[in-house]
Amino acid sequence: MRSNGPILIVDDDESIREFVEVFLSGEGYDVVAVPHGAAALEIVNKLQPALILLDMRMPIMDGWTFAQAYRESPQPHAPLVVLTAAIDAGEESDEIEADDYVAKPFDLEELLGVVRKHVDGGAPRPSLA
Repeated sequence: MRSNGPILIVDDDESIREFVEVFLSGEGYDVVAVPHGAAALEIVNKLQPALILLDMRMPIMDGWTFAQAYRESPQPHAPLVVLTAAIDAGEESDEIEADDYVAKPFDLEELLGVVRKHVDGGAPRPSLA
């Protein structure tokens, strides 16, 4: 489990990207956000993220295409967590062999729990105060 890289948010909805970025930054995580899979592929090897939060339905490059291209790239790979509003969120997650999923709309504590599970092994981050 790697926790030294940033969390990469890949979502075409600007308000969700910004909301999740501000929330996770406030919890002490380094966060990078991009609007689609093609932008994520351009930077993922340089970033070496600790976790990728991936929307599935996006223009330019969707989550399925990103996941396939990412898995074909050289190791190491960060855990993939699907963020989707689809009714079949678990099914979409299984299709790309994601490590986890969070259905939209999501509870912030649920999202934080999934992030902690994959980045920190479930442990809460030390307080920034």
